[in-house]
Amino acid sequence: VGEGAGQRLGAPESFGVSTLEPGLRPPAQPPGRQVSIRVQMLDDTQEVFQISQRSPGKVLFDLVCVHLNLTEGDYFGLEYQDQRKMTVWLDLLKPTLKQIRRPKNTILRFVVKFFPPDHTQLMEELTRYFFALQIKRDLACGRLICNDTSAALMVSHIIQSEIGDFDETQSWQHLLHNKYLPDQDAIRDKITDCHRKHVGQTPAESDFQLLEIARRLEMYGVRLHPAKDREGTKLSLAVAHTGVLVFQGYTKINAFNWSKIRKLSFKRKRFLIKLRADPNAHHDTLEFAMASRDCCKIFWKICVEYHAFFRLFEEPKPKPKPILFTRGSSFRFSGRTQKQIIDYVKDSELKKVPFERKHSKILSNSSMSPQPASFRSQVPKEVIQFLVSPFILSLIYCNYAPFSFLGRFVHIYRHFWSVFNSSLSRSPASDDSPLGSPHVIVNGSGSVNGQGIGCTGVLGPGQSPEGRQLSPLTSPLLTEAGYVRNDDEDEARRKKFPTDKAYFIAKELLTTERTYLKDLQVITESFQSFVGKDEVLPDSVKNLISANYDPVYKFHQGFLKEVEQRLAQWSGRSNAHIKGDYQRIGDILLKNIQGLRQLTIHLQKHSECLVELERACRSSRKVETVCRDFEQQRVCYLPFNIFLLRPLHRLLHYKLILERLCKHYPPTHEDFRDCRAALADISEMVLQLQGAMMKMENFQKLLELKKDLTGIDNLAIHGREFIRLGCLSKLSGKGLQQRMFFLFSDSLVYTSRGMTPSNQFKVHGQLSLYGMTIRESEEEWGVPHSFTLFGQRQSVVVAASCASEMERWVEDIRMAIDLAEQSSSPSTDLLSTSLPDNKLLEDSGAEQESEEELCSSRSSLERQGHRGNTTVHVCWHRNTSVSMVDFSVAVENQLSGNLLRKFKNSNGWQKLWVVFTNFSLFFYKSHQDDYPLASLPLLGYSVTVPCESENIHKDYVFKLHFKSHVYYFRSESEYTFERYPVMGNAQSLYYTHSDQH
Repeated sequence: VGEGAGQRLGAPESFGVSTLEPGLRPPAQPPGRQVSIRVQMLDDTQEVFQISQRSPGKVLFDLVCVHLNLTEGDYFGLEYQDQRKMTVWLDLLKPTLKQIRRPKNTILRFVVKFFPPDHTQLMEELTRYFFALQIKRDLACGRLICNDTSAALMVSHIIQSEIGDFDETQSWQHLLHNKYLPDQDAIRDKITDCHRKHVGQTPAESDFQLLEIARRLEMYGVRLHPAKDREGTKLSLAVAHTGVLVFQGYTKINAFNWSKIRKLSFKRKRFLIKLRADPNAHHDTLEFAMASRDCCKIFWKICVEYHAFFRLFEEPKPKPKPILFTRGSSFRFSGRTQKQIIDYVKDSELKKVPFERKHSKILSNSSMSPQPASFRSQVPKEVIQFLVSPFILSLIYCNYAPFSFLGRFVHIYRHFWSVFNSSLSRSPASDDSPLGSPHVIVNGSGSVNGQGIGCTGVLGPGQSPEGRQLSPLTSPLLTEAGYVRNDDEDEARRKKFPTDKAYFIAKELLTTERTYLKDLQVITESFQSFVGKDEVLPDSVKNLISANYDPVYKFHQGFLKEVEQRLAQWSGRSNAHIKGDYQRIGDILLKNIQGLRQLTIHLQKHSECLVELERACRSSRKVETVCRDFEQQRVCYLPFNIFLLRPLHRLLHYKLILERLCKHYPPTHEDFRDCRAALADISEMVLQLQGAMMKMENFQKLLELKKDLTGIDNLAIHGREFIRLGCLSKLSGKGLQQRMFFLFSDSLVYTSRGMTPSNQFKVHGQLSLYGMTIRESEEEWGVPHSFTLFGQRQSVVVAASCASEMERWVEDIRMAIDLAEQSSSPSTDLLSTSLPDNKLLEDSGAEQESEEELCSSRSSLERQGHRGNTTVHVCWHRNTSVSMVDFSVAVENQLSGNLLRKFKNSNGWQKLWVVFTNFSLFFYKSHQDDYPLASLPLLGYSVTVPCESENIHKDYVFKLHFKSHVYYFRSESEYTFERYPVMGNAQSLYYTHSDQH
């Protein structure tokens, strides 16, 4: 087979770090005559492999992967030219020699086959190195088309990885003797200018940056297959992780997402794409003519493989052989899917071994040396697994941002530090893009696999399996078919050990920054694009929003990139040999907060953006309609005005993070000074913008409530402040009836759930706070937790659901009465003229919706384009309340990251990316997703830890329960467990209104 990967390290070349499965052995081969097969690697070296003449293609492919020590080999493939001079992929299921007729004259090429959307899904440095070599090859042959700036930047990273830091003479000579681009001479100066900026960048970092640029290019991973449409226009077809693409020249003119495609087929030389039913589509079958039937079949096969690799959880099973007649092709994808690869790497105990960078002239600073094969053969497998089992922390490069299990193996990590001189710790890895939950196709109407989920996949507690409807966390979106962690896993791997708290505080900064950037993207990209289609939004408003949010978004893109790189360095993922210099975050925070201060003028304008947008909605029905329609888009998972507040809220997050860092560090710590300086700067900014922030929050809340109420005029007026909303039972001649109350600084309004399709709350009456008195009246009326409100014109008896709820209402109403007394102007009449004399209009026929309606798969609110999980509706169903103070506390305690959620009827755990905001948990497959799969409103839920009788013998588990609905979630470190509202944590106070707490 040639030299092993570990034996090729004798030359003084640069090498990186790969992982090797303990006891990795070449694949077993069937008996028979041996045949030599030559394979050309991505670094242009050639190796000869001996295989049995009856061996399937998988044997040869596995031999190549073993030779390279490549764990993530399924991203790659072997291609060759067949007897028709057509480039085809080696089929892993068929015998190799039945595909390669003349093995002595055929050279197979080991190349990248599947290009993931994000290079951070590639967990191994070796894999990224091979991908970088593929990008280098695509650039050189002119396949990866891009502008000169991108090309120069990519080539500069390639040169940095090969010769190191910029040197005028050496760099110039290197460019003269190496061809990286077809027209390289024209942009040679640009390349050298870019190369100057990469001082200190390691080869691994250069690979990472190269892939970061490449993945954003339209032609990244694209392999064009010539075709013609029905009119005879010359086009090209290609396949990507998202679906089938159509190009005209090198310009993408159409894309068919997998979720829109019902079937792919070919008939003779016609390639057919059958689409799912769409009333807006002109045709449900698209037809393309290719050069021959063979061309059609080659493209069809790669489409089948791309779909299976990126969309399925596991390798598809073979079709049963027909008894008499065959129909269609028996071809299927063979190998691990992307989910299986990531699961395997994160769960396997892999050992780092160096690998050679063929073209790199940089001497490595790492003292890590390869372990000879004899070492592995002499040591029992169990011992090797124990020695190499520490996880490789992959916060950035796994595209997994949240809660690490780094502490599990700190003692092993320290014990072998002197041997490996690098961190061998790793989080349990990420569930990326299609990985966190079962394969789900969400179509434009908001249905999942044919079942509606509403506009935002609203989740409530649901019902038991015996009931009519699944619980939200056992819905088709989040079922046990997803990734499961079993209780039988080795408990030694589960055990957690102390680790630096500062690292996890920095990880919280990273995870929440990722979510924050996505929220900004809703404004700068999604909203701007949506309203730009109809051009109904006034240019003045559009330009105002763009001018004051785009600079903030651009700034935080750079900030996030710096945090990602620092966390990667801190964890030792990219620079195992450089450790101590990167175990801090204060310097990055200080630098960027000082940069953020330059954007204060834009932050101050955000309140104007909110006001002008509302003014435009009031002035134009078309603008109002467009904004309402945008709020029904899945990407807009919260009321749009909340997104406009995000930049100001983010300042509070930075302040809290820095306060925790300063509290954690001793004054002598090297990071303390930077953190303290950054805290002083951000505190000054918060103080400066606090007034505007509070006004914006109140104005936004009034605007949001206006959408939920009918029969009310002029809610959002100057001087009115929102205080509390929630459910109280009102005593009338018909007994106690559930009503929704809204407390403002000048009046108290009570409503009932409307029976209109919009499900807005119908106003029944208004009580002026001026001159109001309040008296507890439980003994008088014999109703628990009741009190009487005496107004100037009428009195109302109400009852709360519990003593604590009553206490909150009484306290806030008394505070509001005091505010009204101090106000010089009487309260404004809120009710519209359609309600006579503010009299109570009881709606005795109104049926009350059940709790299950809140979480139903297709909420009735969806029909009218209204959100079903607004705070008002959740409070109505949960019979609870929430105040403006609660909203403010919630803003400061937003969280993002991964949680493990326990399945109801098994011991398995499923990993999900979770965003905790606006009193709800929003569930995603990964942090890269643009919109949540589902949400779970938490108002009214209690938060505790499982008791002994529940038999959940795991660390860091907390329990969410409301009535009979129970969910278990598990964080992956002690720090993040403490950040969640468990056992009286302050966070639980604002959404847990249970007397038990």
